[in-house]
Amino acid sequence: MTKGTILYQGAEAKICKSKYMNYDVVEKRRINKSYRINEIDNKLIFSRTKEEAKLISEARMCGVSVPTIYDVDIEKGIITMSYLNGKRIKDILNDLSEKERARICKKIGESIAKFHNNDIIHGDITTSNMILMDDKIHFIDFGLGEKNSEIEAKGVDLHVLMDAIESTHSKYANCFNYVLEGYKKELKGNPNLVISKIEDIVKRGRYR
Repeated sequence: MTKGTILYQGAEAKICKSKYMNYDVVEKRRINKSYRINEIDNKLIFSRTKEEAKLISEARMCGVSVPTIYDVDIEKGIITMSYLNGKRIKDILNDLSEKERARICKKIGESIAKFHNNDIIHGDITTSNMILMDDKIHFIDFGLGEKNSEIEAKGVDLHVLMDAIESTHSKYANCFNYVLEGYKKELKGNPNLVISKIEDIVKRGRYR
């Protein structure tokens, strides 16, 4: 492993580009919190690193494009993954033709349905956490993810994306309808139950 360059640093983790056995990789390094008791902090980093690596692996098994995991150091809170040399959906969606936007958004919806068919909740589905590479939508950052079979959790997952599209791609808010088209096509259960839950979540926010 070579010393990497920092691509992004958030509150929970630092993302570094590096080399691993001649492969371009990304290291996700969870950050220790000085305000937490050391033992609790280590346990949280251990469990969250383990859970995220597991979710990424399960997502791949579901047929969703995700980074390839090369190494997991649970003790240090480091996941080493393939570097995706593509473009963030956030950076390109507004500049696509309407036809191409619709196609991409339907593919996004299909992938989310594959998650949900297997009770995987991403937890932070935004266009920042999707990378287009080789005409595939790759999902990254499962740090807030979990396994959950409840309709509520799946509705919240999609609601996060709806909010992201409305705020970041406000001119093209209809993109979420295309996402739902793809979602309905791929979901094994009744998609209307999840869509109704999204509507409930919107109403709750409106009347707070």
